[in-house]
Amino acid sequence: MSFQKLDELGRTLEALEHAISILGADEATHMAVGGGDKRAEAMSHLAGLYHTQATAPEIGDWIADTREESLSEDQRLALGEFEQNYISATCLPTEFVQRRTAATMRSEQLWRELRAKGDWDSFLPALEGVVALVREEAQLRADALDLAPYDALMEQYDPGNRTAELDLVFDDLKTFLKDFVPEAVAAQERRLSVRPRKPLNAPYPIEKQRELGLAAMRGVGFDFTHGSLAVSHHPFCGGVPTDVRMTTRYRTDEFLSSLMGVLHETGHALYEQGLPKEWSHWPLGKARGMGIHESQSLFVEMQLARSSEFWEWALPLVHLHLGEDAIPGWDIPDILNEVNHVERGYIRVDADEVTYPLHVILRYELEQDLVSGKLEASQIPEAWDAKMTEYLGISTINDPKDGPMQDVHWPSGAFGYFPSYTLGAMIAAQQWRALEQSLPDIREDVRRGDFARVNQWRAEQIWSQGSRWSTPDLITRATGEPLNADFFKAHLRQRYLG
Repeated sequence: MSFQKLDELGRTLEALEHAISILGADEATHMAVGGGDKRAEAMSHLAGLYHTQATAPEIGDWIADTREESLSEDQRLALGEFEQNYISATCLPTEFVQRRTAATMRSEQLWRELRAKGDWDSFLPALEGVVALVREEAQLRADALDLAPYDALMEQYDPGNRTAELDLVFDDLKTFLKDFVPEAVAAQERRLSVRPRKPLNAPYPIEKQRELGLAAMRGVGFDFTHGSLAVSHHPFCGGVPTDVRMTTRYRTDEFLSSLMGVLHETGHALYEQGLPKEWSHWPLGKARGMGIHESQSLFVEMQLARSSEFWEWALPLVHLHLGEDAIPGWDIPDILNEVNHVERGYIRVDADEVTYPLHVILRYELEQDLVSGKLEASQIPEAWDAKMTEYLGISTINDPKDGPMQDVHWPSGAFGYFPSYTLGAMIAAQQWRALEQSLPDIREDVRRGDFARVNQWRAEQIWSQGSRWSTPDLITRATGEPLNADFFKAHLRQRYLG
């Protein structure tokens, strides 16, 4: 049976994925500095083996033969997802992949060197080369997938999403936020005039912060028999579902950024730990794209961990692990003042949940224009500044470091990824509303620190589904309707104006 051949291939690919993922996580956390060259050589070799196995010509015949076999519903869905992955892996010629890899690596290296100086002029030629390659890639993918070029790029990150639908959703959200941001800032100023922000009682020893993070992870459902927490330069969730490697970073002058980072990554980890184990060696058993993955991390970080109910449970944990004098005189409104502070800023990764979507929509709009040829790389600073001025009321025209040079995505050629961030926030809000409709008293569970029913609902609706459905179909199945910005807008109104 050809299905059996694909199944055996899947186990081989899963074994290679496992090794690559664990080696990558170890490199970021425990590898000695001198091990870098050999580690890169080993991972490159394994990646080559993976690509060779995943793109073998006979796989196309196996897929065609399997279509003629008698398949269960799950097997049929698994075959469809496998075929899409195969097309995606084989639609780029080896010669193109080599050119793109060399150009993006050089571009990224230049970006690291020149960003701190804000030297846009020296960086521009490399970026122009990347944009030309991205346009070429977009067309190759579009031809193979029968999609519009930018849709074909997005398909790598969120299968099923299309600009025709996203443009409507993002335009609606953008219009709302341009008016809402000033309202939220004004409401915050009124609150702070009555209850000012309180100082933190630093320092906070790293070991005590670690114990607090572990307690929070355990509380929200992380399975420590299948995962661990380490330290890295930038927090991430890696590894494999049976051995999730989560990381955070610490500052001794405050503890909330590390704790929120831990909770964010725990949201990713819970998704990985909850994926369907019987399909782990098939694409069907993998997470359904970056938008859904971000929705799971933001569900924990934003919907749960920045709510007053969550802090009724978590504040005693802070006192237990950091000491009663860790935040003297603070109560829940003081914590909420900190974790929900709104401020217009230049940097996307530092933005709050109110202003963050405008940073993403700006990039989404510019990416489409760059891919279509409507915008050239040389015109980015002016176009970026015009949108920053319109959306957030701040100018970046003489500040490329904190403007169009701030992200690694474009230097590395990752076009089509940015929409996933704001999609995740919107999907998380929509999921919370659906959960609350299903379990009207769920906030009482959160108040007690009982996340069993929360996680059971998410497991049934999202985690156990793997990649059975496209991103839009999964949202509709889980929440009862297609993606709708109204749920995210209602969430923001309740949190920041209520």
